[in-house]
Amino acid sequence: MSKNIRINVHHLTRVEGHGNIVVNVANGTVEKCQWQVPEAPRFFEAMVRGRRWDDIQTIVSRICGICSITHSLASTKAVEDALGLEVSEQTDLLRILMHYSEQLQSHVLHVGYLVAPDLFRAPSVVPLVPKAPDAVKTIIRVHRVANTWSDLLAGRTTHPTTLKPGGLTKIPTEKELRDLQETLKATVSDLVTICEVVLSVADKMPAFERDTEYVSLRQNDPPTYTFYHGGITSTDCNGDGPVPIQQWESVANEYVHPQSTAKWTRWHRDSYAVGALARFNNNADLLSPLGKKVAAMFGLKKGCCNPFMNNVAQLVEAAHVVETSIGMIDELLTRGLKSEKVQVTPKAGRGSGCVEAPRGILFHSYEFDKDGLCTGGNICIPTNQNHANIQKDFETFVPAFMDRGQDELRLGLEMLVRSYDPCISCSTHMLDIEFVK
Repeated sequence: MSKNIRINVHHLTRVEGHGNIVVNVANGTVEKCQWQVPEAPRFFEAMVRGRRWDDIQTIVSRICGICSITHSLASTKAVEDALGLEVSEQTDLLRILMHYSEQLQSHVLHVGYLVAPDLFRAPSVVPLVPKAPDAVKTIIRVHRVANTWSDLLAGRTTHPTTLKPGGLTKIPTEKELRDLQETLKATVSDLVTICEVVLSVADKMPAFERDTEYVSLRQNDPPTYTFYHGGITSTDCNGDGPVPIQQWESVANEYVHPQSTAKWTRWHRDSYAVGALARFNNNADLLSPLGKKVAAMFGLKKGCCNPFMNNVAQLVEAAHVVETSIGMIDELLTRGLKSEKVQVTPKAGRGSGCVEAPRGILFHSYEFDKDGLCTGGNICIPTNQNHANIQKDFETFVPAFMDRGQDELRLGLEMLVRSYDPCISCSTHMLDIEFVK
């Protein structure tokens, strides 16, 4: 094998956004290995200044076309925290159910359309259609279920219209929830099929591990595999209680890095990871029975430090949210659906909101004057929090895998980035690979 490797992949496909990987291997020595983020910031924190408290979620939902519900929920929770608003249990359950729809939607999209081609050694999902039409149709069918689910609760698939501080502008009918429940029950078998298809090629995931700090939400009261409530925890916390959401800035510790126009973060170490695998490592004991079954299928266990297994954790979570939602609908209907009116009086205050985006923990903070006009905001995106960890993975991965040859190393690096399911345009934007002399 040549001890000099030069690879240039310009604009890696099947990720959200663009960026650079720069690696130089000369005479068998890795001279340079960088994960670079070169794109321009999008300044959403500046866009919300001077806007009313009830405009915020509409604006920041546009940060992402995939996680718009998540951004809307995090921002709405932050506004409610600032204004001292508490929501009803019904609103809380419906919002979590709404959030689950986006978890399923995003996870199936990522694993089915963006990761599967790597495992089948195909350039995209398109060549897989004639080779495995039933599998592709199953992925499309589950993705469509998630879209319809979002439409029902959020008002539309992307950029929700039913969210407002203090409540919801519209609630579903009993029949609509019953119909959704029956659809979700029928979807369980499709999810198992998708898992079996991925399992058949799971050996294509590189056997790569690097000891990593994993950060996510943790809800202890009641104990829940949470995407929505709780405090911030880490695999490095050594039994310490979760950190309150209002203190998230002391966790993320954002800083500017010279090779990135997106900020990086660190907590107990030089980097940490967020996302499905982080949630799994902190909460696996609280998964639903179906979620645990899927994890067992792949041999995924708490403590896994293989970033490629993040995609398996996404399948585990897809199974969990569908099974959990079936039970949540029974709970809502047993309580009885009630129309609710919310009165909001603007006041000065500062608040923070946090939910788990499909890609990891997401933080929003806002401050308002006495008239309810926003005077400042701060948003920390999951992919921002993963940038430093991707860099650290590269630094270990390149020397460990470069003896497999140029093509395999290039593919491995591409798969490694995709395993994080990055929303690079949300953090600033991203990805091409360039190995330079």
